[in-house]
This record gives sequence, C-alpha cells and structure tokens, in this order.
Amino acid sequence: MASAREPLLTASGIVKRFGHVQALQGADFTAYPGEVVALIGDNGAGKSTLVNVLSGVVAPDGGEVRLEGVPVRFTGPMDAQRHGLETVYQDLSLAPDLDAAANLYLGRERVRGGVLGRLGVLDRPAMRRDAVKAFAELGVELKDVTAPVTTLSGGQRQSVAVARAVAFANKVIFMDEPTAALGVVQRARVLETVRRVADRGICTVLISHNMPEVLSVADRVEVLRLGRRVASFTAADTTIEELVGAMTGSLDDPARQDQALGPAAVKESEDGG
Repeated sequence: MASAREPLLTASGIVKRFGHVQALQGADFTAYPGEVVALIGDNGAGKSTLVNVLSGVVAPDGGEVRLEGVPVRFTGPMDAQRHGLETVYQDLSLAPDLDAAANLYLGRERVRGGVLGRLGVLDRPAMRRDAVKAFAELGVELKDVTAPVTTLSGGQRQSVAVARAVAFANKVIFMDEPTAALGVVQRARVLETVRRVADRGICTVLISHNMPEVLSVADRVEVLRLGRRVASFTAADTTIEELVGAMTGSLDDPARQDQALGPAAVKESEDGG
C-alpha cells in the first residue's frame, strides 16, 4: 500500500496569495511513486494553484515542498522539468502544424552529429524512430507519425501530449482534465495510457471533475476545499458520495475528517504540516 512507502512528492502548509485573494491557505499534498493520485475540489478550491506551485509555475508565499524527502523550491517550470516533473495542460501546448514526432521533441530537438549538428541540423529520422517506440510503449496507436497533429483525433492529440511528458519525466506527471473534451472511446484510451504511465513507476497527479473517472483510474484521491486539503481517500474504499461530501463540506465533523485523512495525514497536521 502507498502508506507503507516513502512519499515521492509532498507539500506542507502551502500558502499562496494573489493580491487580496488567498488561493491556498496551508494546503498539504502527498504523492507516492508509481501511483495515480487524483486531486479534486470544487471551482476555486485551489487545485490549479497547488499544481502550479508543485510544477514550478508560481512560487509559494509559505510552506514547503519536498521531492524524495529533500526540500525544493523550483525557480520555474524548466527547473521542475530538470527534477523530473512534467505537466500536461488542458490546452496540450502542441504545435498543430508539426507532426507527432516533432511535437514529442518540441523544445528538446535532437541534432545530427558532427558538423551538421554544430550547424543546428535536426536529426528527424532519429526523432521519428524514437517517437514510434515511445508511442508503442504507451499503447498509443498512430497510423502516421509524420502527419500534422491537427489531423489527429482529440484522444490521439491528448496521447501525444502524455507521451511527450513521459519521454522526459522520471518522477511525476501532472495532468489537468485530460479527458474533458473527449468522447467515451477516446476517454477510455487516454485513461489506459494514464495507467500505463503509473505501471512504469511514474506518479501521475490527475486533476479532474469527473468522479466516476477518478474512481476508475486513481489509486488515491486528495480533496481540496477553500485552499486546504480536507480529505484523502483510498479510491477502492470510497464512493462518489464521500468524495462529494468532502468537496462540499459535509465531512467537517472532526471524527469523519480524521477518518478520511487517515492516520499519517492527521499526524502530519498535528505536527504543523
């Protein structure tokens, strides 16, 4: 079980203000290696802000982030990437006119060896070969990796974005509503890809409003409300009703809240985390 292992990524008492608005009010978060942990909460709960802190997009005003037990303070997204953390945003950040292979290496292009490399000539054949291998390992089916991604289906584009993150992440991938605009079949394929990522030992942090989807793919679920973590559940042992109750505040009774958070999280809270 996840609780028997050392956490991979933790956030303790994270505070973030935007002017007079306090988006995070001492938020906590825990992720373990090789798991899918869902981060849920109503609109305004602080989910996106917390992920932005964890992925280096914004700096916290207070609190501590630890990666493999070591305190870290990312100077930006590229710094987080250097530490093995990648993010798949809702808009995917793909270049629509480039093919899938080129998008896989977007911003990290490989160049040829020798003089051609010094002149900046790209090694397109090598990138395409490795892209085909990367897609196959994740079960992503693309008939033609040389076709512009604008010609791909929504599920295929999402899979390309996930594959790009997997190609460079070795610790954590944050995924923001990865199936929001997809049909049933495409959604199932993306969720299968998410599980494949976890099977490779990479932690996936899934932000989603789709409760059945969360319970179908996640190992654990952490709930934010009003800028704080209010509950943490093992997905197999909880229900949609319990998740909604935590999101809306009906778990405010201390006994029920402690049960939802679990012994480790309660101790962390008592210790000041």
